[in-house]
Parts: sequence; structure tokens; C-alpha cells
Amino acid sequence: MIKKLSELSQMAKSKATQRLVVAAAEDNAVLRAVKNASENGVITPILVGDTTRIKELAAEIGFDLEKIHLHEESNPAAAAVKAVSLIRNNEADVLMKGNVSTGPLLKAVLDKENGLRKGGTLSHVAFFQTPYYHKLLCVTDAAMNIAPELEDKVHIINNAVDAFHRLGINSPKVAVIGAVEVVNPKMEATMHAALLRTMNVRGQIKGCEVDGPLALDNAVSKDAAELKKIKSNVAGDADIIMLPDINAGNVAYKALSFLGGGLSAAVIMGAAVPIVLTSRADSEESKLMSIALAAAME
Repeated sequence: MIKKLSELSQMAKSKATQRLVVAAAEDNAVLRAVKNASENGVITPILVGDTTRIKELAAEIGFDLEKIHLHEESNPAAAAVKAVSLIRNNEADVLMKGNVSTGPLLKAVLDKENGLRKGGTLSHVAFFQTPYYHKLLCVTDAAMNIAPELEDKVHIINNAVDAFHRLGINSPKVAVIGAVEVVNPKMEATMHAALLRTMNVRGQIKGCEVDGPLALDNAVSKDAAELKKIKSNVAGDADIIMLPDINAGNVAYKALSFLGGGLSAAVIMGAAVPIVLTSRADSEESKLMSIALAAAME
């Protein structure tokens, strides 16, 4: 059980230092996070982008670039391609989004010949530390898949489970969330949840314990589960909550961040390496923890 995101930094430091390559690194907030991660011994940075602007921004924040590899590429989309190529050539281990739009970055990642495809669906995996829960809680998918079908949801679960396995947690508990905790043929999310649970029982989804449908209160509160007479190893003790679509996922992510006192760390899973893709609204600490999360997984 991991209770605090700071444990991720310690895990990252205990492993071989990961080489983090930033695509289009000319971004003040990203450089601050990379500076902090580098100074804390979490990663070794590699910066791709407009090197003149990178040096200007680094000087403003006191980031010494003397021993850091810089690669000139002023076009953000081309910088993403270059960053991906460094990983493919085993010159970097983790990818981070800088001052480049998500579309061009993912286009470089998903390129069939020169990208980092692994065969499945990419998904957003966010770990939250909140004072209202007894351990880290993973929320997926809040950013990538708009209206996932059943097969997509299998990949989304597998990606989140892979993240836990990489952190040394061998059998995470997955709560598949719906508005209610009973199967209702008129509510697709509950039908998907029941099928996902069955697939887990039959060994089609492995390395975790899946239950659903569960309403959110039942997934994270044993008292709520007991009041509704739900008997489940997952209820009240979920490690992962899988939301039915991007609307629910995004609302849950932002509610935890802005109303629930949550600190988050998030990556994109499903590619050959973790991808750090933070929001401008994320705090500086969350950006640092996202880098630590990716580094701790390798």
C-alpha cells in the first residue's frame, strides 16, 4: 500500500536514474518541474526544442544547463518526433510533453513505423493523495478516451493495473463505476461493469481484482457499502476507480483536485514508455510528482 505521493520520489531514487526527454521544452512551468526533479535526483533531463528560448527560461529560474543535453528543434511537432526517436534509440527512458499541443505529440507516439506503439489503447492514469482516503487512489480515464467501448475499457484497466505492477503492487482492486450498484440494461455503464467483472473472474483480465458496477460511494467507503449490503473485497478499498467516460473521469479528477484537497500525479500509459502529460492547471508539486511517478515505474 502506498499512502503518499512522496513515496514515489523515494522509489524513483532507489532505481537507476531515468533519462527524461522533454518535447518542446521551452515552457516555464515544465522547466520548473524538470529542474526540481533533476535537483532531487529523480531524473536526468534531456531537452528538445528552441534551445535559445530554453536557455533564456532556464536562466530566469536558476536552472543550470551546463551538464544537460540540449537538442535544437524549433518546430514543436518536429521536437516531439525527435524526442520519440531518442527513446527508440535508447537515448532516453521517459517522455514528457512541453510546449507542444497534445495532438502532434501523440501523433509522434502513435506513428506506426517510428513511434512508441505497444498495440493497445492509450489512457490517462492519475494517482491521488487525498486526506479523505486511506491510500493513494487511481482515477482513470480522465483525459484520453471520450466514450470507451467494452474493449477499450479492458485496455484502460490493463494500463492502470500495469502502472500498479510497475510500482510493486501486484493485485490492485479495480472498481468499475456506474451511477448505481446494480446491473440495469438501460445503463450501458452497468452492463460493461458486469461484463468486466466476469472477464476478470474468468481470467481474461489478469493481475487485479475487478468488481462492478459500484457507485462511487460504495467503491471508496466501507460504511456506504455495508449500508447497501454489498459484499465485495473491492468496495470501500478500491485502488483504481474506472469511470465510464471522459465526462465522469474529468469531473472526478477536477473534483478531487479542487474540492477534495487532492494532490495528483498522472501519466499516459499504453505506449512503450510512460508519458508525462500535465495540465497547465496542475500545481508545481503535481508536475513534480508526475515526473516521479513515471520514473518510479521503470
